[in-house]
Amino acid sequence: MLRVVRGLASYPRRSPFTTAYVVVLFATHLWVDWFLTPPTRGRLLLAVSTNLGNLQHDPIGSLVGSALFFDGMLTDFHSLDFAGTLITLGAGVIVCLPWLERRYGAPRAFGLFAAGHVGGTLLTAPVILLAIAHGGYPDSVRHAYDFGISYGAQAVLATSALLVRPIFRPFAAAAVIAWPLIGADWSGFLPDFATFGHLFAAAIGFGCGLTVLLRRRHSHPKPELTNVTEAR
Repeated sequence: MLRVVRGLASYPRRSPFTTAYVVVLFATHLWVDWFLTPPTRGRLLLAVSTNLGNLQHDPIGSLVGSALFFDGMLTDFHSLDFAGTLITLGAGVIVCLPWLERRYGAPRAFGLFAAGHVGGTLLTAPVILLAIAHGGYPDSVRHAYDFGISYGAQAVLATSALLVRPIFRPFAAAAVIAWPLIGADWSGFLPDFATFGHLFAAAIGFGCGLTVLLRRRHSHPKPELTNVTEAR
């Protein structure tokens, strides 16, 4: 217990950038929930959504603004939304992101987060267009709410899954892929667009994790076997 308390006390000092980001996320969440009226809240969250309409007219503003909010809840402990908050905000941002920050530095850790956030969004956009064109999604998806940290957190989780002890890697990687599929809304064989975004972000994170593992292997190569002849 004392070790946990010490770890929490040293969290801001050891992971200052993640700490600042978590403070921002909680502040914006409380501000939106407690101080804005429902109409104002709706307009704000729609403005920062990375839907097709906003990506066309204000891509930078929507991508940056979306990363300042998390789409989840801190109550209703038995809901899927709360489970998603635990995975993305809890495991992804509060646990794994600072771990990567301490090991590899804040630029690499947040670069990974940004790659998942931006890459997951941009790779999903053509999928949405294609699905709308073929009747898989309604046209209203062009202007749907789509904001939050989950794509970035998913990339962080995927990279972290490959950097744990080898015995745990298959289970961690499987969990990263499974959770968005379990919570997906399906239209026949087609999941919702957010599920595609999470899978794309996971692929980005796995790619980064594999790169780290390969660099480790090259910097610490196994000793070559030499032919040894027995003395006669």
